[in-house]
Amino acid sequence: MQEAIPETISATERSLSERFTAVRNQTLRICDPLETEDYVIQSMEDVSPTKWHLAHTTWFFEVFVLAEYADGYTLMDERYPFLFNSYYIQAGDRWSRPHRGILSRPTVDDILAYRRHVDQAMGRFLEGDVPEAALPVIEIGLHHEQQHQELMVTDIKHVLSVNPLFPAYHSEGPPPSTPAPANEFERFDAGIVETGFKGDGFSYDNESPRHRQFVESFELASRPVTNGEFLAFVQDGGYDRSPLWLAQGWDLVQKDNWGRPLYWQRRDDGWHEFSLYGLRPLDEDAPLTHVSYFEADAFARWAGYRLPTEFEWEHAAGEAGMGGPFSDDMTLHPQWPDAAAGRLDTMFGGSWEWTSSHYSPYPGYLPVEGALGEYNGKFMANQFVLRGGSCATPSNHIRATYRNFFPSNARWQFAGIRLARTL
Repeated sequence: MQEAIPETISATERSLSERFTAVRNQTLRICDPLETEDYVIQSMEDVSPTKWHLAHTTWFFEVFVLAEYADGYTLMDERYPFLFNSYYIQAGDRWSRPHRGILSRPTVDDILAYRRHVDQAMGRFLEGDVPEAALPVIEIGLHHEQQHQELMVTDIKHVLSVNPLFPAYHSEGPPPSTPAPANEFERFDAGIVETGFKGDGFSYDNESPRHRQFVESFELASRPVTNGEFLAFVQDGGYDRSPLWLAQGWDLVQKDNWGRPLYWQRRDDGWHEFSLYGLRPLDEDAPLTHVSYFEADAFARWAGYRLPTEFEWEHAAGEAGMGGPFSDDMTLHPQWPDAAAGRLDTMFGGSWEWTSSHYSPYPGYLPVEGALGEYNGKFMANQFVLRGGSCATPSNHIRATYRNFFPSNARWQFAGIRLARTL
């Protein structure tokens, strides 16, 4: 650590203070349409109650920043780290994840008071001489909160979806999709490509080190699959044809009675889709979302294509515009961006895109020391990589090298399909 903090870091601190306030306010903005009762429900093990997200992101700053670097700071409540730690084993014991939804106390008001307490302490901390060692931790904390903003949106959607009244998070939905752009396949020649983060900005440790990969010649679809295209797979008996499915996926089709994407329903008047705007007729022109890796892989096989590798995806993304939509405008449902005209303009935003790549460390990867080293590395097993962000992702949080990851059966995230083929 440097003994004297240069003026350039003071400027960074002022910017960091503004960003801290903006990120924390955006989390509360996501909560604006909710009723108090909405904050407390855990509709399945993968979902966390909204009030837990509010508390956990606050706990992160309290434990990893204030308790570590702010002189004289004491925890607001010494019981909270046990309740609101997630998976950081080195940070202490934790309350059971599947049982977060049974805790009526602390109340929502208690959690909001906790949040205000830590925000005020962080405000005072950022106004002073922030130790240089604290800056990257605060940066991680901001991106960590943006990840939880996305999880809040997807978790709220699942909570509302299990209600037979199909309540809407927003009463007025986005307009129907414009016709999907033409699906053209873009060619990329074989060769050695560089993969991984490069630059001076923020990235997670799983995006490094930058390294070389060889890719064969391939083509990548200029846009993701639409609802209408996936509906053709459903109507062609795609969920009933075992040769299309990986063995574990077929087991889930049988065991859990999969026959459609997570939020689709077949009703007397046709197909519908539950969204954060309630239950609505299925928009066949809109981008597909909420499918698992198994469904994505089966559809690609049925269509005569395959899923791209993450290295192909990242290489192609160098020619792509940022597209959207992102969570900034609170649309919170995949739509075609206004500028979409083919040529990979839809690779970012809308829905995450499954790749065929297992979530594994890059050559030379080393996690950081301490509890924050548990952030990514320990999950590098039994997961697949997704790329590109979604309508629930903040636009300043995503980049071409960003590696999201979920188990192959995950369906509650905004995840879709982009087709590829080897030449």
